[in-house]
Amino acid sequence: MRSKLGGRTFPTAHVTAPDSANDPQPTFAFADPGPDRADHLRDDPAALSELWARGKVLLIDDEGQTGADGDRALLPADGAELDYAALQPVFLGLREDRAWFAARTRGADTDAAPRIDLRAAAALWPGFEASVFAQARAVLHWQSRHRHCSVCGGALEFLRGGWLGRCSACAAEHYPRTDPAVIVAITDGERLLLGRQAAWPPRRYSTLAGFVEPGESLEQTVVREVFEESGVRVRSSRYLASQPWPFPGSLMLGFIAQAEPDEPRASDELEEARWFTRDQIGAAMRGQSGEGGLLLSPSISISRWLIEYWYDPSGTPPR
Repeated sequence: MRSKLGGRTFPTAHVTAPDSANDPQPTFAFADPGPDRADHLRDDPAALSELWARGKVLLIDDEGQTGADGDRALLPADGAELDYAALQPVFLGLREDRAWFAARTRGADTDAAPRIDLRAAAALWPGFEASVFAQARAVLHWQSRHRHCSVCGGALEFLRGGWLGRCSACAAEHYPRTDPAVIVAITDGERLLLGRQAAWPPRRYSTLAGFVEPGESLEQTVVREVFEESGVRVRSSRYLASQPWPFPGSLMLGFIAQAEPDEPRASDELEEARWFTRDQIGAAMRGQSGEGGLLLSPSISISRWLIEYWYDPSGTPPR
């Protein structure tokens, strides 16, 4: 089957399921499932109030930062020391018998404890701590950007532990949104296609990515986005893994794709797109690219994991 895009005809890609027996486990940030979200408790205000008294609370300020022991550990507040009704917290879930909550705090309300942002925390903290911070930040960001009903403009009241916004005027219901996006390691069989945006640090390249459009399947998005951004034609793709990306609220769906050896071109979104050899990627992963050499995506991202997967699907790091 063939399709037309941008005046050019090329094969329509198909997608195959991941082989969980052979594919390595993700090592990027936010892969930990975090707390048990305990959905059944969201409709029980009395239970949440009781859990609050012995729960842990992430107090997140207007800059999206939370309390930390320097850069070493999360410092959640104790619910017993805070006013549940005044903060109107989000219930994040349970870890063993302890509840976790998140609440927005103004800069003037925070104590003198050091603060840390999510990107820094993701690179430094254990999986659970980074994931619970990501969950908290994403939901609070949604609340702050959705204070009014998109149907009639009425004020929203947040219910169900903070996960439902109900309009006070028309009773329309609103839920946290996640924007799906594909991110793709593209190969012609010998080389890996990477691109860079003008705003990135010099020499930084990454896998190509783009948001899913309405009425579009994931494999169709892979074909369209890769062609739009680089002019390279994808022949087939395979899903590998996903990563929540709370900057502010995306879900990155990772693929590996086989493509034609087309000459890449720059686009409105990318300053440059180019093929890299296995030797070039391996040197960059080992930090041996030399002055002026290739810089890859940071280790917290699924992009870096996809690059490493292409380099060695067995998961063996380069030496």
